[in-house]
Amino acid sequence: MTQELRQQFAQVRSEVGKAVVGQDGAVTGLLIALLAGGHVLLEGVPGVAKTLLVRTLSHSLRLDTKRVQFTPDLMPGDVTGSLVYDAKAGEFEFRQGPVFTNILLADEINRTPPKTQSALLEAMEERQVSVDGVTRPLPDPFMVAATQNPIEYEGTYQLPEAQLDRFLLKLVLDLPPRDSEREILLRSANGFNPRDLAAAGVTPVLDAAQLAAARTSVATVSVSEDVIGYIVDLARGTRESPSAKLGVSPRGTTALLQASKAWAWLSGSEGVTPDHVQAMALPVWRHRILLRPEAELEGVSADTILRAVLQQVQVPI
Repeated sequence: MTQELRQQFAQVRSEVGKAVVGQDGAVTGLLIALLAGGHVLLEGVPGVAKTLLVRTLSHSLRLDTKRVQFTPDLMPGDVTGSLVYDAKAGEFEFRQGPVFTNILLADEINRTPPKTQSALLEAMEERQVSVDGVTRPLPDPFMVAATQNPIEYEGTYQLPEAQLDRFLLKLVLDLPPRDSEREILLRSANGFNPRDLAAAGVTPVLDAAQLAAARTSVATVSVSEDVIGYIVDLARGTRESPSAKLGVSPRGTTALLQASKAWAWLSGSEGVTPDHVQAMALPVWRHRILLRPEAELEGVSADTILRAVLQQVQVPI
């Protein structure tokens, strides 16, 4: 059963590849987040298929998906839902917002003010929405796949640290290499329509029940005490870095453990190895490190700190 589920997840990657070219790492990251029950922040310049990637993935998983275009005038109730007066019944009724779905595509999340961004905090952490004192559970599974442009772009707002910490992964989508960009143009010349995934041959492979079974299987992946100690040492290394104002918190170590287990399962391993931890360290931790101002001026990034820590901390045998 487990091997069959792994093969189906591999097939999902193939299906997504029918519409999205050259973003294999981001596809794998989204699948890891689904398996670990986390959320994903996709960062990249406009036009690198961030939105298409999420739409195609949800189509191949038979999961309900809704999209919210985040703009400066978006209100929290536009995301979570609000009370609307029903004239016939003479009372207020709750009208669900787009957050009531399996995969919420929060498009350009950093183009809306922090007040609206924070409307997602409860949904992301507690899998529920509270409106007018009433708590309403969200569907299971539930994942926020948020896209953002690099923060130096005009009209963007820095995401609050508390919200950044709720994302399991931050995946950076770079511009495609020449061969991939050539393939994109060839598909476009042959009539590929990104708004018609069925015509592109993308077919559903998994459903919510199979995803739940896969998550149960991921939970059985073993982790040795040596690997747990390695994760803790890496986190402590980020806190001791002279370039970091704030290192990785205990929530971050738990997130790395969850992502490493999901990646180990997806790659066919029965247990987490240091290689799995190293592979997931950058996407899980790059958005959890706060840089000192002088380090930023010198061009130091969170990835720079993490690569240095990975080289310095001794790997368990």
